[in-house]
Parts: sequence; C-alpha cells; structure tokens
Amino acid sequence: MRVVFVHGACVRDGSWWWHRTAELLAERGVSSVAPALPSCGEAGPPGGVGGPGLPEDVAAVRQVLEADDEPTVVVAHSYGGIVTAEAAAGAGSVRHLLLISSYLPEVGQSLSDFGDGGPAPFLEVDPEAGTFGVRPELLVDTFLQDCAPEIQAGAAEHLARQSVQVTGQPVGAAAWQHLPSTYLVCAQDSGTPARLQREYARRAGTVVELDAGHHPFLSRPEVLRDLVLSL
Repeated sequence: MRVVFVHGACVRDGSWWWHRTAELLAERGVSSVAPALPSCGEAGPPGGVGGPGLPEDVAAVRQVLEADDEPTVVVAHSYGGIVTAEAAAGAGSVRHLLLISSYLPEVGQSLSDFGDGGPAPFLEVDPEAGTFGVRPELLVDTFLQDCAPEIQAGAAEHLARQSVQVTGQPVGAAAWQHLPSTYLVCAQDSGTPARLQREYARRAGTVVELDAGHHPFLSRPEVLRDLVLSL
C-alpha cells in the first residue's frame, strides 16, 4: 500500500505539511508522496490571473495516481478534497479516500459552494493579482493552535499565494461516490468549524471525529498513522 497526500489551499511544500505522519508511516513500511499543486505556484508558473487553476491541480495529482498501480489511499486535506474528487475518479489504484476537514463536492460544484457564504476573516484576496492567501498573523491561532511551537514557528515559510480562480472552478467528477471514503472531523478546527465539517461528512461512507485543530497530521500524527493503516 502507498499513500498520496493532497494538501489544502494557500500552502506549498506538501511534504513539509505531511512530514510528521509520513515519517511514522515509513516506519511501518508504507511509502507516501505529496504532489505539488500548480495553482499554489508549485511545479510551474505562479498562480494568479491566467495561471494554473483547478484543472492543473487535478492533472498533477492524477499523474501521480496513475504512475503506480500499488493499492493507494488518498489522504486529502481541506481544498485537497476538491482536487481529489476529480483526480481520483476512475484511478484504478485508489482503494480508499480519507478526507480531513475537507470537501466532497458533487459534479459541478466548486469550492465557493461550501462555507458560510461570506469571506473568511483569515484570508486576504488580491483582486488585481488574482490570488488569495492566509493572513500570516492569523495562521497559528486559526490553523495550528494545537501544534508544537517548532511547527508553529516554521509554518509561515510554507504558505503560498494561490490562484483565486480555483474557488469558482467546478469539478467534473466525484470520486467519493464510487470509492470507499472516511471523513475525519477535526472538532477544534478554527478554520473550518466542526459544524460545517459534519455537514460535509454526510456524503462520506464513514465518519470519525478527533479533538484536534485543522492540521491533525501535524498535531496528532500517531492518530493519523493509525487511521490510515486501518483503512
């Protein structure tokens, strides 16, 4: 078995965000990879007006999924659930989807269809550049409040400006409708409140709840390792 990690919005260097869980999985002989998402300025031109968007993110993840026929668990975080919905559809190697504080869109839905309907206070949008990003001063309190100090201190280096067009681009497939899926609700998440996660989780096959913030793979990696190994 292998694991493909799909990171969320407004970050880069997926291997850093997933490293605590990936290292524990490697100790159990499970390999993992975290594809770069072009809309976050990775593996190509920076995101922005006319730059890479959701289709390019889907293609990047799809390429990784199709590069190996080993049974694969896709672990998607937040916006990563939007990417995974299309990227994992029809990928023969994928045997399970694990969605963490994430989205399970129907065909035709986009990221903008989720949430409370208003702009998130922890995001800053630059309409002229066509990008959005996390306000650095709100990063720790919103997303990393339960993480170790060294994680909190290093996270800002791995933020990214992302193409705002990803928020309105609809998915063309919904892999969760055809694959076994587990949703991990992060009960102490200040970015995506647990009440919203529980609504999104209704579409998943199984729901698990954890007393953790938005990044449990950094704050509770042992729990994430055990959950992945149980799938």
